[in-house]
Amino acid sequence: MNESELQTMTPADAAHGLPGYSPSKEAYLRRLKRIEGQVRGIARMVDEDKYCIDILTQVAAVTKALHAVSLGLVEEHIGHCVVGAASEPDPELRAGAIDAKVKEATDAIGRLLR
Repeated sequence: MNESELQTMTPADAAHGLPGYSPSKEAYLRRLKRIEGQVRGIARMVDEDKYCIDILTQVAAVTKALHAVSLGLVEEHIGHCVVGAASEPDPELRAGAIDAKVKEATDAIGRLLR
């Protein structure tokens, strides 16, 4: 963890150390590399003047794969970061930490729905 990450951590984050997705990091990286390959394939299809519906089918597949990654990260955030904020030992900080982490989650969900 670098210094800037440590500076932006709440006390609940510091207590838990790593991001909530850390146990699944390798799986996320594998999925993202697969998606990266799919996107390169779409670019190749455009370059080769493939049929537009075939390209759109591949775009839909990439979009669905990215949504799956996004939902997994939201679930990890709620299960780790929001729950971690709820375990903040200082009652005065707890409510603010929970509110901040829930707002992060709802903002992220809002961006996904746009």
